[in-house]
Amino acid sequence: MRQLLFILTLWAGLAGPAAAQSDEIEAVIGRQIDAFLADDFTTAFSFASPTIRDIFRTPENFGAMVRGGYPMVWRPADVTFLELHEEDGALWQTVRITDAYGAVHYLDYQMIQLESGWKINAVQVLKAPGLSA
Repeated sequence: MRQLLFILTLWAGLAGPAAAQSDEIEAVIGRQIDAFLADDFTTAFSFASPTIRDIFRTPENFGAMVRGGYPMVWRPADVTFLELHEEDGALWQTVRITDAYGAVHYLDYQMIQLESGWKINAVQVLKAPGLSA
């Protein structure tokens, strides 16, 4: 019984920081999506990593890329956060987005932690689960 209690206590201690990390990451992605919905590309750009900011240089360029390449992120009808997972040392947050037309998209957001907080370093569109080519 003591072993079980010890294991549960250890697991709860580890789950706490991971849950807080997940909450922080979800909040960053959510605030960026809220900024896109408001056409506030300056705020949306502030959640991008320095690498992304260097590539696009201005909020306007960044906004044009998102409108053209990720319309489901620019105007989502529904956003659901799925798993936070690690791949090759990088943290990825999977997000299911339903667009304005009802189509469902799965995206992975690569997140990096800086002194200023979590930033979005990449976004990739995933194949929908259960579909094959």
